[in-house]
Amino acid sequence: MQVTGVADLPVTFQAALAGLDQIELRPEITVAPMPPPQRLAPFAVALLATAARDGEELAEGRLVVLHDPDGQDVWAGDTRCVAYVQSAVDIEMAADPLLPAVGWSWLTDALSGAGAEATAIGGTVTRTTSERFGALAETGPEADVEIRASWSPIGGLAPHVVAFGELLCAAAGLPPLPPGVTPIPQRRRKR
Repeated sequence: MQVTGVADLPVTFQAALAGLDQIELRPEITVAPMPPPQRLAPFAVALLATAARDGEELAEGRLVVLHDPDGQDVWAGDTRCVAYVQSAVDIEMAADPLLPAVGWSWLTDALSGAGAEATAIGGTVTRTTSERFGALAETGPEADVEIRASWSPIGGLAPHVVAFGELLCAAAGLPPLPPGVTPIPQRRRKR
């Protein structure tokens, strides 16, 4: 995982970001840096991530880490993680009244499982269904779940990035890793 533009950041934020390049996420996850938003905080880094299986993209997400040396009251600190995850779901699943609560538990379970301590956690889980008509009717109805969340990390950022990866995998329908199991990175053999 690569975080870019770190040299121009305050020393305290650089220290918080240190080591993120060494994180090994699950092999189903692909991560790339992306331009961060400019107006939410004086300093920010952003990552774009996808979860895929057998070459099929199952979920997409963004993680933005904001930093304001002066802090912001609503953040309860000077750093804020903002996550956005979207994934297609079955129509039956979208109709389940428990889907929003389950979607939120994907986040809280991921944070807990990664040992990511946080305060001021908040967000939304939205489900949408689309019915197609006319020339598009052949594809049938589709449904999505979208999780938008933010929290203020306590301690280092590494467990929060791992939690974001697990949230992405949960939304993608990938099974959770058993406790204590670390993913083995995929390595290519030299020929």
